[in-house]
Amino acid sequence: MRQRAPVPRHRIWPALVAAGAVAALAVLWTGLWFYSAGKAQATINGWREREARVGRTYACASETIGGFPFRIEARCADPVVTLEREVPPIDLRAGGLLVVAQIFAPTLVIAELRGPMTFAEPGQGIRYEASWTSAQASARGTPLAPEGASILVDHPRIDGSTDGGAKTAFAAQRVELDGRIVEGSAARNPVIGVTLHLASAAATDLHPLTAEPLDADISAVLRGLPDFAPKPWPVRLKELQARGGTLEITSAHMRQADSIAVSQGRLALTPRGTLDGQLDVTIAGVERIFKTLDLDRLMSEGRVGAALNSLDNIIPGLGRLARRNAAPGLVAGLGMIGQNTTLEGRAAVALPLRFSDGAVLLGPIPVGRVPPLF
Repeated sequence: MRQRAPVPRHRIWPALVAAGAVAALAVLWTGLWFYSAGKAQATINGWREREARVGRTYACASETIGGFPFRIEARCADPVVTLEREVPPIDLRAGGLLVVAQIFAPTLVIAELRGPMTFAEPGQGIRYEASWTSAQASARGTPLAPEGASILVDHPRIDGSTDGGAKTAFAAQRVELDGRIVEGSAARNPVIGVTLHLASAAATDLHPLTAEPLDADISAVLRGLPDFAPKPWPVRLKELQARGGTLEITSAHMRQADSIAVSQGRLALTPRGTLDGQLDVTIAGVERIFKTLDLDRLMSEGRVGAALNSLDNIIPGLGRLARRNAAPGLVAGLGMIGQNTTLEGRAAVALPLRFSDGAVLLGPIPVGRVPPLF
């Protein structure tokens, strides 16, 4: 008789080993997630404590931690930020806040804010309401050693409350702000690099020149801070002034309607907290800017008489020419004071934009005043 072939036995230990490895990996991953979640929560709490030391407190109606298995999500319902050291104090309330950290990068915290956000004095009516389509902020580093932060807001709008209803104070297509430590450290002599991008931004009540939408790309370097420890802004600015700190505008490019301006220069603070310094500005389409400043009305009120007299002092008869034909005369005069040049293929004039104890002058023409910063 023919013998039957032995029936092969199925070994189960490889399957058991694989199952055990998967289970061990799941346990390790879960432990890693909880460790990273704790690290991220500690980072969030550290930032919250850091802010509280300078009078900015954060509260939530409820808080939850989730996001397992690949990221950590902290949700805050109905967040409230109280700026206790402002005079008067201000409450900021928003619809919701989501803070996210990836499991392998718990010190990179990304926050998404849901609007609208209201600004009000505690116990008082709403002064401003801000809205947007998306708002995201990120912070890099730890509370004791921050490395940088950035803010990106799409279609922001701020409406102010008036007796007749709401009035738009600021609107834009996009605002981007980025700050980072480029030299030194947070604990010792940090040098901060800052970039600002504005797309179709307009602030109606700030100044006639900001009433029309403008695009801007600005890069600057702030030098003179002793450290980046949490302090109220007036204290920090006073320290900056005492140490001879400066804000160096390395490049600025602005476009508004048919006018273009580029500039660079350096600004500082006086002991009274006012701006002092100079930016070298090159402008194409300066006629439109003078028209926006309404020079005819200013001259009729005698508010640019000194500037026109200064033109006469430089070139006899130039002030009289400017009075007869405001914008073209002033453009010609500024070309003689500054330097005729070209900008992006267009005729332009290069002029100093001076800040003298808070007063702002474009060449000899006063264009505004910046209030003290502390």
